[in-house]
Amino acid sequence: MKQNHEHTGFISRLNAWLLYKGSERYNRRVDERKRSLFSGLSGCVLEIGPGTGANLEYYPEEVLLTGLEPNPWMQKHLKEKADQFNRPIEMLTGSAEDIPLEGESMNAVVSTLVLCSVTDLPQTLSEIKRVLKPGGSFLFIEHVAAREGTRLRTMQRWIKPLWRWIADGCHPDRETWKAIEGAGFKDVELEHFRLSLPLPVVGPHIMGRAVKNNAND
Repeated sequence: MKQNHEHTGFISRLNAWLLYKGSERYNRRVDERKRSLFSGLSGCVLEIGPGTGANLEYYPEEVLLTGLEPNPWMQKHLKEKADQFNRPIEMLTGSAEDIPLEGESMNAVVSTLVLCSVTDLPQTLSEIKRVLKPGGSFLFIEHVAAREGTRLRTMQRWIKPLWRWIADGCHPDRETWKAIEGAGFKDVELEHFRLSLPLPVVGPHIMGRAVKNNAND
């Protein structure tokens, strides 16, 4: 919900404030999943759309963390949270479709609640693969489209035009798992699950890991 390209207006400020206030409650619902997913991280890690720092507490101490965050209002809260957790983080401003890093420079890339709002999902996944070292991992937790034919899927489609405006470009009915599975990673481990949230339109989720091919594969 954080990766739209226009971040200068009231909506961007509002979303930064809402995320800052709501991330703790969301983390309580996914705490075990995040701890499991992040536990093996090491080396250089890029987080796309770190927002207000909801993931900072889950990174192992040895991780060298870089954050790519286009929303300046998110960056303000992110810096405060990084200081709170005594977590060094290199801050970059830019879009996930054009990551300002050299190829094969990251051991892992992380995204949580981001791929719903990138403008070009295939290009974003291509950029993630580009900056990953051979054998590196892309870790993700994303809200996604509900199962086809359900009332919730119909609701997601109906509300999408308004939702995209309110939530800074977020697509509530995006089939993100299909894009990840088709992006050319060597291995994709993916789990569908559903969270009980105040806004059920973003309840369906996926979590997983995708591994980039080794250089000689």
